[in-house]
Amino acid sequence: MNQSFASWLETGPWPIDGGLSGELEKLGHDLSDKLWSARLLRDAPEAIAQVHQEYVNSGARVLITASYQASRMGFMAAGMTQDQADDLMRLSLTLAQDVALNAPEKVWVAASVGPYGAVLGGGQEYVGNYGVAHDDLVKFHRDRIAVLASAKPDLFACETIPDLDEVRALVEVLADYPDIPAWITMSAQDANSTCAGQGIGHLAELVNKTPSIVAIGVNCTKPEFVTSLLRILAAKTSLPLVVYPNAGRVWDGKNMCWIGEGHDKLPAQIVSEWVKAGADLIGGCCGLGPEAITQLDLDLVQTRNSTTK
Repeated sequence: MNQSFASWLETGPWPIDGGLSGELEKLGHDLSDKLWSARLLRDAPEAIAQVHQEYVNSGARVLITASYQASRMGFMAAGMTQDQADDLMRLSLTLAQDVALNAPEKVWVAASVGPYGAVLGGGQEYVGNYGVAHDDLVKFHRDRIAVLASAKPDLFACETIPDLDEVRALVEVLADYPDIPAWITMSAQDANSTCAGQGIGHLAELVNKTPSIVAIGVNCTKPEFVTSLLRILAAKTSLPLVVYPNAGRVWDGKNMCWIGEGHDKLPAQIVSEWVKAGADLIGGCCGLGPEAITQLDLDLVQTRNSTTK
């Protein structure tokens, strides 16, 4: 019998992949339009596959697809038909699945479900409070999750969610997919609060009654905030915790780029703190690439070898 994702989580902590966009930019691709990395699903899918392969080579055991900014609304605004938009969203799964299939160990493929704000562009996923009605958020996510589900992901990675109102919409949609596990990770503005200024602990309260949501956490957040955020969540839930911070820089929505100083890797000491705070999956987001995941994998191997679960 195949091991479930939820039972595999119990054997961690495990490394997941790192940021996609930065690695695509290193390959020479311009990601400055509203579609961001999702544009390359149409224009250079082989580059996305190459980055997925780099992360598997680095030890990542979960690949997150290039569907973060992919949606019917976004693709159709760029001149595509609905059918073309749906095909590109499914392609994001196929690219990661093909790489995972040839990996030396089991690699899980998580369909990225980014926030509504990511499709708007300008960094609104780091603000929240879109002024969009609950029913409209539900419809937006229901349409794209249905397409992603048709490509048979191992799980959904609902990520960089800035606002509890959007979590409520996602919980409503995910309830329709009891057989596909999911995690929800939020972006945070400090060591206690979501990007919309709400207490991060409320995330646990919203998801605890949805069995298919098997993990929660934070992502694309400064590393220095993470330990506190994990401790708050751990006090509110028994679910496994997921964390994949960014490199610590600040997003410039006007120029569509990261600015300021950041980390190239996650220090072993801080990774150890996160594991002690309850993290079962750890990876990187924007600015943390394959080299960071290679080091992270080595650190987590030592942790698993020294810990009796």
